[in-house]
Amino acid sequence: MSKIRLLLFFFFVAYGTIMVRLFYLQVLHPITSTDYLQTRKIPPERGNIFDRNGQPLVTNQIKYQLYIEPKYVSDEEILKIKLARELGVEEASISAKFDKTKDWIAIASGITREKHDAIQALQLPGTGFNEEASRNYPEGSQSAHLLGFVGKNQDGESVGYVGIEGYYDKDLAGFPGLIRSDKDLIGRPIFLGTQEKIDPENGRDLILTIDKSVQEIIKRKLIAGVEKYKAKEGCVVVVQPATLEILGLSCVPDFDPETYYKYDESFYKNGAISSLYEPGSTFKPLVMAAAINEGVLKPDSLYDETGQVAVGEYKIKTWNDQYEGKITMTRVLEKSSNVGMVYAGEKLGNKKLLEYIKNYGFGNLTGIDLQGEVPGYLRPTNDWHSIDYATATFGQGLVVSPIQMVRAFASIINGGNLLTPHIVQKLISPQREQTVEPRVTRTMIKKEVSDQIKKMLVSTIENGETKFLKPKGYAVGGKTGTAQIALKGHYDASKTIASFIGFSPIQNPKFMALVVVNEPSTSQWGSETAAPIFFDIAKELIVYYNIVPE
Repeated sequence: MSKIRLLLFFFFVAYGTIMVRLFYLQVLHPITSTDYLQTRKIPPERGNIFDRNGQPLVTNQIKYQLYIEPKYVSDEEILKIKLARELGVEEASISAKFDKTKDWIAIASGITREKHDAIQALQLPGTGFNEEASRNYPEGSQSAHLLGFVGKNQDGESVGYVGIEGYYDKDLAGFPGLIRSDKDLIGRPIFLGTQEKIDPENGRDLILTIDKSVQEIIKRKLIAGVEKYKAKEGCVVVVQPATLEILGLSCVPDFDPETYYKYDESFYKNGAISSLYEPGSTFKPLVMAAAINEGVLKPDSLYDETGQVAVGEYKIKTWNDQYEGKITMTRVLEKSSNVGMVYAGEKLGNKKLLEYIKNYGFGNLTGIDLQGEVPGYLRPTNDWHSIDYATATFGQGLVVSPIQMVRAFASIINGGNLLTPHIVQKLISPQREQTVEPRVTRTMIKKEVSDQIKKMLVSTIENGETKFLKPKGYAVGGKTGTAQIALKGHYDASKTIASFIGFSPIQNPKFMALVVVNEPSTSQWGSETAAPIFFDIAKELIVYYNIVPE
């Protein structure tokens, strides 16, 4: 009888427990259908990036995240020592993350397959790996500022930063898919419940205007030049002037996109679109083209260069304070005469001069499809004084970005069209292919004026300081520039920005390149620093594009 009572006692205890649990679940904390429905995102594959010839610049690869489950670790000290040695970090960094109160601890991300296999071979209990998608940049830092990188936002999601990765982040990222399914309280699928899957939409692939071979040439020559002339920084931009497709763009110092986190943020700045400088004498052809286009001057118009020119309380002189008497406008460019350019500006008139400067796009964004462009700065019209108009004719007293200078200069040698520079040629997805066509903003000068300016720029090379750098038998047009750097309202004669802009061939230029060198130490002059870098690049591009002598 006592056994039956004991059995009944246990029965009522079990029954009471079940009733209390049901009361809790159905009254105090009722379970709804959403408690069973679980949703998980399916990440899309980020789009690849290729150069104009289909060569990969950015692809995807699988890397690994290393984690630890402390409750399964058999020997904590051995684990820390071996992981620290394999990961190449201090043991203290592993210890700092180790927390026995947690079920799961992330130790390191971005682990390669080789390192993954090496750690697995250690057979350390409590360690494991998760696969994670990662960007692969086959060329390393060769196109770092162009391409940008993929990092994490505050929510731990992958996001593109700077360059192409930043500007086209939404196109490259795609849209995540979803898996929705009903599961019981211990996570097992309820097969008669909701089972829904929405496939992800992978990111779009990008075909760039960039030519990987051109990129390799300019990067190699730029590094050599910056080292040779002991410069602080340098940039090169190469374009097709008829379309303003960017063929190559490189700045140093730069960074490695795969290990971007090892660099200070200052390294991410793309000097070609984010830095401002005074263009110096490379600006002179733009003003000369405007004066000829307005019919107030011709290439053979004469100017009597007799000495320094007074503008209010200021005196303007040539770079060497030497004067040749009566010279043509072509000779003004050849010898880079500042006083000759002041004369050209006077003939053009202040109102027209400022109008052309604005129409060339200075003071505004060019619209290039790269993240990080700055518009530059033009002072308000009512803040311009006589000396400002005078110095602007030879590229001092105003600041521009290299890409603005490239855009404006291309317009005077391509027949007169001011275009929007662009990096992406095509955007490709399974559904459609989108082609980016050249966009003309406005016509700056007449075609015949463009032809005249090109001849003047060829003569500037043939009869200027850089004539010995030009490859024999080939026609190259261009102009040097040297501008002092303004510090605290005054120019420092010992610090300059040297530049050179040039093109070849003459009739239908296949390339135009701007070289900007910041604070070269061996020489302050563009003709002795930026120009040699340009011609080193031009000689290889002439061969690459199979340009014949003219």
